[in-house]
Amino acid sequence: MRSVFPLICAGALAVTTGYAKEARSKNQIYFQGHASLRITTAENKVIYVDPFSGDGYDIPADLILVTHGHIDHNKVDLVQSRNEGCKIITHEDAVRNGEHKSFDLGYVKIEAVEAYNKNHSKENCVGYVLTFSDGVKVYFSGDTSTTEQMPKLKSRKIDYAFFCCDGNYNMDIAEAARCAKLVGAKHNIAYHMPPDKENPFDREFAKSFDAQGVIVVAPGETLSL
Repeated sequence: MRSVFPLICAGALAVTTGYAKEARSKNQIYFQGHASLRITTAENKVIYVDPFSGDGYDIPADLILVTHGHIDHNKVDLVQSRNEGCKIITHEDAVRNGEHKSFDLGYVKIEAVEAYNKNHSKENCVGYVLTFSDGVKVYFSGDTSTTEQMPKLKSRKIDYAFFCCDGNYNMDIAEAARCAKLVGAKHNIAYHMPPDKENPFDREFAKSFDAQGVIVVAPGETLSL
């Protein structure tokens, strides 16, 4: 497992590998691949988002988040080890009667936000904004194209934003860049990228994401927040 630490200078991004002891943060995101992520919080709580791809499902879960019911986001059985009281929050919990819900678990606050396009209905798909106990905010777009709510997210002062950009079932990377400007996060990461059997992760494609503070995180790498 590798770690990446973003260093922004004159609009460019430099990434270092390995841990810098003085720079190590309390919240970390391990990118498993596609739209699958594992988060470890300052309290050592473990959150899985859209389990489907990659490895690293052996650490016991405290929370599992699912953005929608498609198989490439909803393979919760991969997370077989779960701590007592582990919660699963899906799109069905997150949208009730057309209203997007919020959940406060103490170590993290979860706000469901709009995610939709011609392939995903507003009622059956969500994104999430997570606010950790130290105030760091992370947005996961889920499967979506531009939504009416995105300009309103700017007021949340999001620190890190993950945008889908496969250009098939969701928006392409150019539209994702426009969405990143609407959301206004400090750092932006491309995920759920176009499939390529010969090249599972296209680093150059990820680097082409034309957004503020771009960070490239490959499967198997850890982003320290």
